[in-house]
Amino acid sequence: MAKIQDPQMLTANRLVDGDVLYWKGGDWVLTLAAGDVFADPRDAEAALAAAQKYVTGNVVVAPYLFDVKLVGGVVRPVKEREIIRAAGPTVRLDLGKQSA
Repeated sequence: MAKIQDPQMLTANRLVDGDVLYWKGGDWVLTLAAGDVFADPRDAEAALAAAQKYVTGNVVVAPYLFDVKLVGGVVRPVKEREIIRAAGPTVRLDLGKQSA
């Protein structure tokens, strides 16, 4: 298997509740592990362009590409911000809407 150079993923936040979403095959999923990993920058840019319809439709906000790495076949974000976003809320789970 050839090593993927500079892989990227596409993410956004769902407008209705702020959940972190990841691009998967033309739609959004809730987990990093289920998202598409783009080895080709052109494919990543095409996905970002396709995601704009969800922005126009007020489904998501601020989609963007971010760098990932494959460690033992598992996708890991490169930057701390994406590690935190993938891990979930950084607030107490017994407070706010996440407690429901």
